[in-house]
Amino acid sequence: MVTSASAEPALSINNLTVSYHNQPVLWDINLDIPAGVMAGIVGPNGAGKSTLIKSLLGLVPSLSGEVLVHGKPYAAQRKRVGYVPQRSSVDWDFPTTALDVVTMGLYGRLGWFKRPGRRERKEAMDALDMVSMSELAHRQISQLSGGQQQRVFLARALVQQADVYFLDEPMAGVDATTERAIIDILRRLRDAGKTLIVVHHDLQTVGTYFDWLLLLNVRVIASGDAKDVFKIDNLRQAYGGQIALLGDHESLTFPASKVT
Repeated sequence: MVTSASAEPALSINNLTVSYHNQPVLWDINLDIPAGVMAGIVGPNGAGKSTLIKSLLGLVPSLSGEVLVHGKPYAAQRKRVGYVPQRSSVDWDFPTTALDVVTMGLYGRLGWFKRPGRRERKEAMDALDMVSMSELAHRQISQLSGGQQQRVFLARALVQQADVYFLDEPMAGVDATTERAIIDILRRLRDAGKTLIVVHHDLQTVGTYFDWLLLLNVRVIASGDAKDVFKIDNLRQAYGGQIALLGDHESLTFPASKVT
């Protein structure tokens, strides 16, 4: 359920610009994402979707702009934010277990010099249980399937008990069972009042997964309630010749469009 316009946004971005080698990757981004929504970030390859999340988290530098999480600068709100990176960006050969990976999500609370104890291990196991991975808690992450690895990183975010979660293509390269499980967990978090901000690539599922949408291609093409944003004219503006539209409806919900 999208919150009212009078409520404090979960995320506010003001005049954000990011450039690589003097080439704009994101240009003058301004938007507010309301609290308690499942928000999708959608756009063609090279649109700046992953860069947007990384810049919001301070992982890549920006030329200008301000980012507020629940009304305060991100640096002051780190403990309220969880992050699931792209699976392809992680070194899965690092010698550690699934339980250890999830426990790392507690270091922000513990500090790097305090060892996790029995309570923290239980929290990590409970998070693994939420993603149906507790039986593989002591398995090396390199021995897990791609879908299992993604579940482990989702558990690491869950154990942080954040208010705002950023997820960079969490459904990419996973099997259908894992995708359904991830969406079910994200919906439960949303229903509990959390805000989910998800980079997503499959337009076929946009209409059923998200209730708020950012359509991005270097600039903001459109943002707001998914039913208002996910329309043919907006998709044409974002994707240009890359998109093959199904039907001639004014608003696409499901089935949606498909990138070719």
